[in-house]
Amino acid sequence: MNKSETHHFQAEIQQLLNIVIHSLYTDKEIFVRELISNAADACEKLRFNQSSGTTVYQSEIAPGIAITTDDKANTITITDTGLGMTHGELVENLGTIAHSGTKAFLKQLAEEKKPDVGLIGQFGVGFYSAFMVARKVTVLSRSFKPDETGWQWTSEGGGGYELAPAADLPRGTKITLELKDDAKDFAQEHTIEHIIKRYSSFVPFPIELNTKRLNTVQAIWARNKNEIKEEEYNEFYTFVGHDHEKPLFRLHFTADAPLAIQALLFVPGRNFETLGMGRMDSEVNLYCRKVLIQAKAKGLFPEWLRFLKGVVDSEDLPLNISRETMQDTSLMQKLNKVLTSRFLKFLDEQSAADAGAYEKFYHEYQRFLKEGVVTDFTHKEALGKLLRYESSALDKGKLTSLADYVGRMNSEQKEIYCLLAANREAAEASPYYEVFKERKFEVLFLYDAWDEFVIEHLHTFDSKPLKLAEKADLNLSAKKEGALTEDAAKSLATWLKETLGDKVGEVRTSQRLVESPAVVVDSDKFMTASMRRMMKAMKQDGPDLPAGKQDLEINPAHPIMARLDAMRQKDATLAGSVAEQILDNARVAAGVLEDPRAMLTRLNTLLEKVLT
Repeated sequence: MNKSETHHFQAEIQQLLNIVIHSLYTDKEIFVRELISNAADACEKLRFNQSSGTTVYQSEIAPGIAITTDDKANTITITDTGLGMTHGELVENLGTIAHSGTKAFLKQLAEEKKPDVGLIGQFGVGFYSAFMVARKVTVLSRSFKPDETGWQWTSEGGGGYELAPAADLPRGTKITLELKDDAKDFAQEHTIEHIIKRYSSFVPFPIELNTKRLNTVQAIWARNKNEIKEEEYNEFYTFVGHDHEKPLFRLHFTADAPLAIQALLFVPGRNFETLGMGRMDSEVNLYCRKVLIQAKAKGLFPEWLRFLKGVVDSEDLPLNISRETMQDTSLMQKLNKVLTSRFLKFLDEQSAADAGAYEKFYHEYQRFLKEGVVTDFTHKEALGKLLRYESSALDKGKLTSLADYVGRMNSEQKEIYCLLAANREAAEASPYYEVFKERKFEVLFLYDAWDEFVIEHLHTFDSKPLKLAEKADLNLSAKKEGALTEDAAKSLATWLKETLGDKVGEVRTSQRLVESPAVVVDSDKFMTASMRRMMKAMKQDGPDLPAGKQDLEINPAHPIMARLDAMRQKDATLAGSVAEQILDNARVAAGVLEDPRAMLTRLNTLLEKVLT
């Protein structure tokens, strides 16, 4: 066969061409990535044939990809020294769709009138993206089989194409695009260089643009981690993370089930959100066979892991024709769950292997973990294992896990107790801590205001309820000497309620105070003083929160209460002022006194009376 042949596109190809050219791709530059990906596939197939002992035409020529641009002729040419195609393969690959289900799929497209529906991707039609930018496409190809000859395939994207013999071709495929007037920018070297570096930096074969090698950084995530040097990892992190400091942690893993995954993830040495740089976006890029599918992939990890940087490569992801979105979002969710679970397992392992390094990580990123507890029900339990707090049982500055706390619990303790405070000193001086200190129950000290939400959402750990100290139903182990009698204490509580009126909810005798005369407890069992403060701070210009009254608990063993009980019989006015001062003192201790001016005026009056 020595003359030119004219072929008509199969009907389905014509339909597909119309879809690709007019509406499938959202960005025309995708054609560069698609053609390079096809070229890389051809090189990979050649390498496989060579490794299996197949005789290959021009075996001395290594597989590679070369691209040339010509801004005078307005052309771009992509050449690979890969497998090449025979006459029959050109007809099958570039003129027909031989894949099952294609006709039904195109029928569905037509019926639903959704030309951009993300359900294609079951067949390699990326080649046709060339017609988005080209008025004419010429393909020169010579198969790797020694007894084959070369062929020229030409089409203007209309109803068909021409095939003609082409003598003296080297092995591989050369695709030349004569660009449309509105696509001439793709004949500019700098434009193509930018696209290649964005999408194809890790293609495992040399890519040259106008004789200049572009892809010099290896896709080290696909290599055996035992063969990779530390400096290679750091160099790669600098490349993908745009950060010249060494990362805190690195996770490099491969999984075969339930999805084929190769991942290389880094934790930066610093939390950039705390440096005034605003909310971070995920910087984990999604690849398929080393070709970029989505930079800063959305949905690959949950929002609370947005500090991660690196790459995830999976061959199992069915992608739509534009490689831009997932066909099946449930698969993306599955990938998210697998990756997140693996990273949390890694953090748990690191916390056991190197507590110091983990505490450094925790110092930088604890807010992200806590955000996860509050927002991510699926991984809440695993995140609970990673939390760290100071404890009344340990020296100042030392942190403990919830698991270690549970391991130290005595037999009579049924709950994990937590106390919110500004710092260690405030926690140990808090009236809410007194009963725990007296009964020798360990208490976790929580210094971050968001910890209250974390404890409420975590709710239990290792089947042990988490309980905030001010909400704990815990009594002293023994009655204190010198305390008011039960009847006297109840009578004083009744008088205090009558005297304080609407300033307080209930007044009752406390069974948890040792050194403090009184304490306030929020009357809403689901609300605490710190939560009310936080919600008030968050409301800004919104509607005011309900005022919410605190209940007052009094310590019948405290000398102030005994003297107040005696004073109210002799000087009700002075006793009333003392009662108000006791309430405000308790509010100050709880951090809920908003305006201290009235308290200070009253305090000065009481001091004046004491000093007369």
